[in-house]
Amino acid sequence: MQRPAWAPQGIELDRPSAARMYDYYLGGSHNFAIDRQAAEQAIAMWPDLPLLMQANRAFLRRAVRFLLAQGITQFLDIGSGIPTVGNVHEVAQQVNPTSRVVYVDIDPVAVAHSRAILAGNPLAAVVQGDARDPDQLIEQPEVQRLLDLRQPVAVLLVALLHFVPSDDDAYRLVYRLRDMIAPGSYIVISHASFEGRPVESASHTQVYSRTPTPMMMRSRADIERLFDGLHIVEPGVVYLPVWRPESPDDVDDHPERFTGFAGVGRKE
Repeated sequence: MQRPAWAPQGIELDRPSAARMYDYYLGGSHNFAIDRQAAEQAIAMWPDLPLLMQANRAFLRRAVRFLLAQGITQFLDIGSGIPTVGNVHEVAQQVNPTSRVVYVDIDPVAVAHSRAILAGNPLAAVVQGDARDPDQLIEQPEVQRLLDLRQPVAVLLVALLHFVPSDDDAYRLVYRLRDMIAPGSYIVISHASFEGRPVESASHTQVYSRTPTPMMMRSRADIERLFDGLHIVEPGVVYLPVWRPESPDDVDDHPERFTGFAGVGRKE
């Protein structure tokens, strides 16, 4: 296969990437035929998968706009994947060109693509790191260069924590991040859940059990616990489309079909 101009050197072209599959679900162009083939196999098992990914990305955009309206101009997006199709830096810098964004991902494929996409943007960067080690993440030179953690910042944990199988690890990393950020900061979370559609959740976990990142479904109550020590902003921890929709028409008649909850917490 001929390497596209946007594909960084060193990236394998003959193995599917979860990050590029996500880009495909979102309607992006940073994916290869091998990614599309794997994604279509997953969709055959889980037909609503693209809708879920799109609803999750739509929540991310709404959350970023909400945070900008609260005066936030610093964003730390952990578990970011490839920053395409309306990601944080695009949304934030369109509203406020001085917004600073650092993406973090453990996947070297996602990081390599991200560096290529962000080249030439001095206010956005990507680092490779493990979300389970927040202290190491914060010490990364690009984080130190772009973000002043003495000032309010938004930490985005969007569609990440359900890939942390240990409850202890999931809560520990969120609480550590909460303790590290300044008052007036926010933590944004979306998380897959079995509530509302328990039958379909079996196929959800089956899809990801074949990947290096199996999915851990958690209950709404468990997801609300992630916000301990934070003030949860209205409308609370709700199904993805229900969190501050731009129009009532944007809310599906059955929001539980999106198999996930979302919320935003503020550190007082």
